[in-house]
Amino acid sequence: MRPSSSTPSLARLPALFIGLALSVSVSFAIAADTLPDIQRLMKQGQMPQALEKVDAYISTKPKDAQGRFLKGLILTEMGRPADAIPVFTKLTEDYPELPEPYNNLAVLYAQQKQYDKARTALEMAIRTHPSYSIAHENLGDVYAKLASQAYDKALQLDSSNSVTQSKLSLIRELISTSTKPGVKPTAAVTRPAAEPTKLAVAEPVKPVAAPQPPAAIVTPVTPPAKPVEKVPEPVKVEKPAEKAPEIKSASTAPEKSAPGDGGGETDVTKALQGWASAWSHKDVKGYLSYYASDFQTPNSMPRKAWEAERTQRIDKPGKLQVSVDDIKVSLSGDKATVRFRQHYSSASLKTSASKTVVFVRSGGKWLIQQERVG
Repeated sequence: MRPSSSTPSLARLPALFIGLALSVSVSFAIAADTLPDIQRLMKQGQMPQALEKVDAYISTKPKDAQGRFLKGLILTEMGRPADAIPVFTKLTEDYPELPEPYNNLAVLYAQQKQYDKARTALEMAIRTHPSYSIAHENLGDVYAKLASQAYDKALQLDSSNSVTQSKLSLIRELISTSTKPGVKPTAAVTRPAAEPTKLAVAEPVKPVAAPQPPAAIVTPVTPPAKPVEKVPEPVKVEKPAEKAPEIKSASTAPEKSAPGDGGGETDVTKALQGWASAWSHKDVKGYLSYYASDFQTPNSMPRKAWEAERTQRIDKPGKLQVSVDDIKVSLSGDKATVRFRQHYSSASLKTSASKTVVFVRSGGKWLIQQERVG
């Protein structure tokens, strides 16, 4: 399985049963020059020095998600899972919207053969970020391992069952032939609330940017990588960490109602900007009015539960800014696919990510039917 990674840089965890690659699609601004130094030490294998430096950094910024995430990665690299697990667990409690800490927890649990706990952690990662491909891949690995254990138990109870023997052989072959061995971890903090690497933490891998407060975690080293959709997807080699683009304030005034009538690209763009503006101004009612009645919620979550979750996140204390740019609209009858760059900034997090939203025209208004990162 693969671990998660972000702004710092990425590193692979020890192999478990199926090899995976890390990656995260959102980049976070690095809090200080200290973080790149820590990542560099990690990449050079100087874990004791990196741990000393990250502890000093956290002592001055105890709530910094990136620093805490790096500490969890360092402890994992040092073969101290008992110390790393509490670090990642606390991050999931403080920043439940980030998927990487959950993914890295799953890596550690899988290494300890606690597959049920690993499965639960990965399901949480996917719930916060449905397009987090690494978590999906890691979850498949965990399911394969659980299936192997179940078939093995069935054969202990009935060794003559040839069908079960055949299934067990197939599962074992799948596990043994899966690319590189090992659960893939994530090496850094990722975006706000959600999206993605595999369980495992080891030698420095490619970097992914980490968030200021809410952070997703996993393997270290190097700067924000382009969304591999395995961004959090499998971590691919990235450029040295660089600061995330400054969050821009919404370009339009908050909209209290759904997008206006119209059918051209201009109207679709206005609907997108109105949606971002309502979100930025914490106008929950206006924000939710931009979603169609058949909106595809993450993991088929009940619409009411999804709205309650979004309301809770948007209503959090502190300033919130959401803006969009580099908008590209593709029209096809009453459906429009919009690709753009979303900039998000809150009291605890700054992110910039590519997103795709599918609008449908209903009653003369453009409403969101699908929404995904990448």
